[in-house]
Amino acid sequence: MNFALILLSFCLVTGVLWAADRFYFSKRRAPGAPDPVWVEWGASFFPVILAVFFLRSFLVEPFKIPSGSMMPTLLVGDFILVNKYTYGIRLPVIDRKVVEMGHPERGDVVVFRYPPNPSLDYIKRVVGLPGDKVVYRDKRLSINGKDVPIRQVEDFLASGLSYTPRYVEQFGELEHQILVEDRRNSGRIEPIVRFPYLNNCQYNNEAVSCVVPAGHYFVMGDNRDNSQDSRFWGFVPDENIVGKAFFIWFNSSFDFKRLGGFH
Repeated sequence: MNFALILLSFCLVTGVLWAADRFYFSKRRAPGAPDPVWVEWGASFFPVILAVFFLRSFLVEPFKIPSGSMMPTLLVGDFILVNKYTYGIRLPVIDRKVVEMGHPERGDVVVFRYPPNPSLDYIKRVVGLPGDKVVYRDKRLSINGKDVPIRQVEDFLASGLSYTPRYVEQFGELEHQILVEDRRNSGRIEPIVRFPYLNNCQYNNEAVSCVVPAGHYFVMGDNRDNSQDSRFWGFVPDENIVGKAFFIWFNSSFDFKRLGGFH
């Protein structure tokens, strides 16, 4: 369902009703006469719908986290806000960028349209920029021949059932937490679809190695052993990126300590 198109349709319909009443019908009603039903239930909603459409299209958009692929950073049931203008201003519905304002950086958590099925929204962390050589070997990430620094911290209790080794990973000055299960049990990584620029990647029993093409990004979930990401379905084109996730505004478990920004 294209919610932006539905919202635009409501905006246009209520806008026409509002303009018709504002500039024509209201001037022909008797003083003190009640507004007709179509004004109360149509035109009166136009300012609200217009405000929602503008905010959602150009400023921020809410999303709900549906899976555990970004644990421990984001949990199932977290409601987040996504900054729509960090990387540029796009026209709603057709989603064409008209103003360039920046590009994703390593460590950014981004919402994007899933390349194999753009009707779905995914959320992952950017680990590889255009031109980078990304290697994931024995559950360790390296960029352009250098291992990404990590250090182990206390284990993470997932859903109150089991503990998973937790690490702090660092991109420059930005630190974030990741989950990595027993590193001795490295499984083979294989592509699940034939994605564009598949020949930029090499798969073997020990590792996946990819060179990120121009205008694309390599993304991974923070829950490294429980995330289908660029290792499996390829690169994210710049035009698929919706925005940068930056704030948890609600949690369905009413864990209010989780509210706020994250890395």
